[in-house]
Amino acid sequence: MTAVNQKEGANVLVFNCGSSSLKYRLIHIPSERELAGGEAQRIGPKTAENARIIHRVSGKKEETIYVDMDSHEAAFLEILKLLKREKGLEVDVLGHRVVHGAGIFNENVVVTPKIIADLKRTASLAPIHNPPAVGLIEACYRLYPTLPQVAVFDTGFHSTIPSYASTYALPADIVKRLKIKKYGFHGTSHKFVSDEAAKMLGKPKDQLNAVSCHLGSGGASLCAIVNGKSVDNTMGYSPLPGLVMSTRSGDLDPGVALQLAATSGSGFAQLERTLNKKSGVLGLSGFSGDIRDVINKLHGSDKPEERLETTLQVYLWRIRKALGSYLAVVGKTDAIIFTDTIGELIPEVRMAVCAGMEAFGVKMDEAKNREAKQLPVDVATDDSRVRLLVIATNEELEIARESAKIAAA
Repeated sequence: MTAVNQKEGANVLVFNCGSSSLKYRLIHIPSERELAGGEAQRIGPKTAENARIIHRVSGKKEETIYVDMDSHEAAFLEILKLLKREKGLEVDVLGHRVVHGAGIFNENVVVTPKIIADLKRTASLAPIHNPPAVGLIEACYRLYPTLPQVAVFDTGFHSTIPSYASTYALPADIVKRLKIKKYGFHGTSHKFVSDEAAKMLGKPKDQLNAVSCHLGSGGASLCAIVNGKSVDNTMGYSPLPGLVMSTRSGDLDPGVALQLAATSGSGFAQLERTLNKKSGVLGLSGFSGDIRDVINKLHGSDKPEERLETTLQVYLWRIRKALGSYLAVVGKTDAIIFTDTIGELIPEVRMAVCAGMEAFGVKMDEAKNREAKQLPVDVATDDSRVRLLVIATNEELEIARESAKIAAA
């Protein structure tokens, strides 16, 4: 472990903590080279399959190491052992992805004991994601207290959403007591691709006006960006609202949730599971939570099932509706950005979402869109007023950039 050296740069070990997994990437900043990476899987109680680490080093063959890991702290120590086997993989800075800043953190921060104490207060707003991430941060600080650590928040980019866009029309005392507001999510991805879009267009970051479409195979959201800052996000107090996602319902009449709660007889936990785990594309289609499976099945059938056609149309309609509203919010728009798994890989979705939007200055080149393989790429026609950019997201690189910058400050 070495100190941060601004002249020589820094190796940033980025952690993305799941409930039973730990993804990691070691990235050199400022060269932005990935030196190593992988994922620790099946952390915690023993499962039917053995716990393992999928580990790769740049220029070498990927390997699988089977090792018991009863906690994220244990996984962290095993990852360090693997990195220490190779020269040049020393760690200078740790960068942690934290899903929810809970209104306590509006900016990314260097970890201190006070910060750790405040991070523990965020658990209730992201009960699946924040506790393991905060637990790992605490363990890393205990084991290596002199190693710079930075917490990077998914909600941070959205701290600029104005109050009129983030406020829910609920009794003020309830809002204040429970910290209820639109927080927004996928902020790290939206920031990364908007910065890349500004580079592509030759514009300063703080002059970019865009709509960023983070369309993942799991979660998805749109972000309205004005002068480089987030002014709205389709997600809200939680990652549940907005677009139709893999297993999340997206926007829903609160009356439906009340009716489900009143009639199901199975309590809050089951209702939460229905809305987060059993709805979305999975609930609509009845067979898969991945819209790619729905598209492939429709293409492979002489008599497409009405249920699958409805699933695809509902999925696309929600994106188009949100895109149209955000184009109105942004005003004179420089670009629409498509990113993450579906946004990057499925030209049919991009085409359907942009079809008929000439009134907004949006014109897609069908051939460019269909053939878009090498990213980033602009798939708009030459005379389109709004550029249509397909950009591969890289949240880990964004976290590494932020971590190195803050640790060196």
